[in-house]
Amino acid sequence: MPEDPTYRAPDLALVGESHIRAYRESNGEIGYLWNGVPTLLLTVRGRTTGELRTSALIFGRDGDDYLVVASMGGAPQHPLWYRNLLADARAEIQVKGEHIAVEARTASPGDKPRLWKIMTDVWPNYDVYQSRTDRDIPVVVLSPT
Repeated sequence: MPEDPTYRAPDLALVGESHIRAYRESNGEIGYLWNGVPTLLLTVRGRTTGELRTSALIFGRDGDDYLVVASMGGAPQHPLWYRNLLADARAEIQVKGEHIAVEARTASPGDKPRLWKIMTDVWPNYDVYQSRTDRDIPVVVLSPT
């Protein structure tokens, strides 16, 4: 299947652990904007290890809530951070220098179309990622506690 013409390949110069480290060390001065879009750091507890795990994720807003998408680029399985949140919905996010305790929930089927639109307005590639997989890519709502 040909790639969607709206797909924009991201610059991967700052990803993974280097993104997380730069974001933490600079309170988001480096890493908050990634490929022109805002990112946050999500820290969850590993469901098998109990260790804290951090991921840098693109985010959107819906009122006081933060939204993230468990896309993993359209991979056939959910990302580990999402599977960890299913086991324990309590997490922490860092947005620039602010650390916020949150409770996560997967958007309901009724809410998902509206929230998906918010997120594809931020990062249009999510539609392409959904076209790459048969799984329903979740939108995760992170509500401050």
